[in-house]
Amino acid sequence: MTIQSTSDVYYDPYDVDIDADPYPVFRRLREEAPLYYNGSHDFYAVSRFADVERGYLDPKTFISGRGGIIELIRANIAMPSGVLIFEDPPVHTIHRRLMSRVFSPNRVAALEPQIREFCARSLDPLVGAEEFDFITDLGAQMPMRVIGMLLGIPEQDQESVRDKVDANLRTEAGQPMKVSENFLPTDMFAEYIDWRADHPSDDIMTELLQAEFEDEAGIVRRLTREELLTYITVIAGAGNETTSRLIGWTGKVLADHPDQRQELVEDRSLVPSAIEELLRFETPAPHAARYVARDVEIYGETVPEGSIMMLLPGSANHDDRCFPDGDTFDIHRSQGKPLTFGYGIHLCLGAALARLEGRVALEEVLNRFPTWEVDMDRATLAPTSTVRGWETLPVFLP
Repeated sequence: MTIQSTSDVYYDPYDVDIDADPYPVFRRLREEAPLYYNGSHDFYAVSRFADVERGYLDPKTFISGRGGIIELIRANIAMPSGVLIFEDPPVHTIHRRLMSRVFSPNRVAALEPQIREFCARSLDPLVGAEEFDFITDLGAQMPMRVIGMLLGIPEQDQESVRDKVDANLRTEAGQPMKVSENFLPTDMFAEYIDWRADHPSDDIMTELLQAEFEDEAGIVRRLTREELLTYITVIAGAGNETTSRLIGWTGKVLADHPDQRQELVEDRSLVPSAIEELLRFETPAPHAARYVARDVEIYGETVPEGSIMMLLPGSANHDDRCFPDGDTFDIHRSQGKPLTFGYGIHLCLGAALARLEGRVALEEVLNRFPTWEVDMDRATLAPTSTVRGWETLPVFLP
């Protein structure tokens, strides 16, 4: 089915040129085709803030249980139990309640000293150097150590685990992700779970091993081994990838806005608002797919049951209707609340941790390197269709 539109705007989440700078296309979508249809990849998309927000708040129409990316929905494979972001109520409600225990505000806030220590371990050896890489030296290191600590992964194994999880998200440039029934690399965590079962500790893995809950059948039980493997794999992936992208965008955007960076050097109380603005301005996960469970009318057109709907928070976060002059970066911005971490029942459980890591990372960078300049000749964007950010971001230091 096609929708009636006089616009020739084209949006393709796999297009490398669009991904390099999607905001001109996002603006045209919002103004010319607020309900967009891509015939080549057979998906619909909404791009205005109000429509993306409405999509998040209507989980009965736009369901997550078939997957949250186009490739998974189209593959029509059964989601393993425990992939929280790809579940619908009532299972989602039960699993979210279980996971919320391990990401409570108090537990997250208590991590700040360890996060600072991890940043120092990455950054202190670079003091006096002529350059460093925001991803290789910090973005790929600190989040890995934080999530490894939380899960109880031995430090000597953390890089290997991170690399395996990251590789599962990579795609060939311009190509969809390849998916199969076993799309989650859960096997890598099997030996850790077996070890923790006999050697409990103060970490998420132990807590999930021991947690009791009432499942959707009303049975009080513990997670099965397969469910636990899935939980740990999802946490490891989410804990590394998006925070690393936030750190990369911090380096790039503040290099592009040196006056605002200098304000942060002089007034650290501005750092939390700067992180919020970075999350809005360069949303690490710019789109989220949903399966359309029933016919829905949008802008006078019927999106039929069985369709794929792309919610575009990366566009919504630049919508002038909610964020005046939305394509402008402004650490003093007070209007609007971005949809970076989703909304409604699927609001990201790790949002507070990501904000904390982003804030601490920026503070610790500024403590050592108040100015830097990106070497764009060597900077590269990551080849992935799920998140958007830098694979490498080398910077020169004065």
